[in-house]
Amino acid sequence: MRFKFCQQCGKELSLREIGDEGLVPYCNSCERPWFDMFSTCVICLLWADKNKFALLKQNYLSRGHHVCVSGYVTPGETAEQAAAREVKEEIGLDAERVDYLGSWFYDKRDQLMLGFAVKIPQEKFSLSCEVDDAEWFDLEGAKKATQGAAICQKLIDAFEQKI
Repeated sequence: MRFKFCQQCGKELSLREIGDEGLVPYCNSCERPWFDMFSTCVICLLWADKNKFALLKQNYLSRGHHVCVSGYVTPGETAEQAAAREVKEEIGLDAERVDYLGSWFYDKRDQLMLGFAVKIPQEKFSLSCEVDDAEWFDLEGAKKATQGAAICQKLIDAFEQKI
């Protein structure tokens, strides 16, 4: 969220040099800076072994490629808890292991994506209403299926380097 007006008094903000932060939206009336805000999300590459990955089809996100499990971190939970919760909600399986791989900023939606590799059992999926389909892929298949999903591809690359 990019602030143009003060959230306290409603007056238009001006840009002001704030320390080493550079130009920041500032309310001269309230004498307060308003730093841009973004949502914190998790994105999870699901794996059962080093060459078996589960990916989703979510038509509301894209009809052209598969995606990783993702969702918002809610107040009061850690990113790791959010990753395990999203996996359970979207495909109905319990996380056996949650490993942090890196973070990427998704400009299109002002989201900080915290990337995880989540080990799950290779069992039948129980899909949420948000998920149109889920299937297993080998590594090369996962790379092809996620073409067009830049952060999913970065997550796969990070997984390859770490595991």
